[in-house]
Amino acid sequence: MTLVDVSDISASLFIIGIVFLLLIFGLLSLGILRMFQQRFRYGWVCFAGAVVSFIALMIILNKWYL
Repeated sequence: MTLVDVSDISASLFIIGIVFLLLIFGLLSLGILRMFQQRFRYGWVCFAGAVVSFIALMIILNKWYL
C-alpha cells in the first residue's frame, strides 16, 4: 500500500468534489430510508435528485476542470 499525492488537486476542485459527494450519497441514503418507510414517492424523488446532482457534477467538472 502506498500513499497518494494529492498536492496537485486545487482547493476548489476538492471542495466541489466533497460537497457533491455528500449531496449525492446523502440523497441516495435518504431515498433508501424512505423506501423502507413505505414512502415510495419521496424515495423516488430523492433518487432522482441524486441522479440530477451527479449530472450537475459531471457538467461542472467538464466545464471548469477539463
